[in-house]
Amino acid sequence: MNAVSIRIITSEIEKLIPFYEQVTGIKAIQYTPDFAELQTPTATIAIGSTGTLQFFGGESVAQPAENRSVIIEFLVSDVEKKFEQLRTFLTPYLVQEPTIMPWGNQSLLFRDPDGNLVNFFTPVTEEAIEKFSSKKG
Repeated sequence: MNAVSIRIITSEIEKLIPFYEQVTGIKAIQYTPDFAELQTPTATIAIGSTGTLQFFGGESVAQPAENRSVIIEFLVSDVEKKFEQLRTFLTPYLVQEPTIMPWGNQSLLFRDPDGNLVNFFTPVTEEAIEKFSSKKG
């Protein structure tokens, strides 16, 4: 089994698509006004409006802007460089500037416009570098 996608349900799709395009540098493919994808080499970030919930059983299936337990993570080659490139843009969303975590990653933590946590990280210890050496894209 392979994890291939995470889908964010939002009532503000017109804000989330350009936000993720800006922070990732990836142009979204917008299939309909209610659904877009940003495709990375290893996984896809899907963004769906609340209108897409009808296909999954109705609006009670998911609530936009209510996540308090999931962090969307991106492996980046240089988190410090990425932070410098996005510093001004990320200022209103910033949770934590690049910080080395006990498990060996340097982590930049911010929120998207819906409040979802996003982590850009770069392995910096020998063990962390080894762990992610085959996953860099």
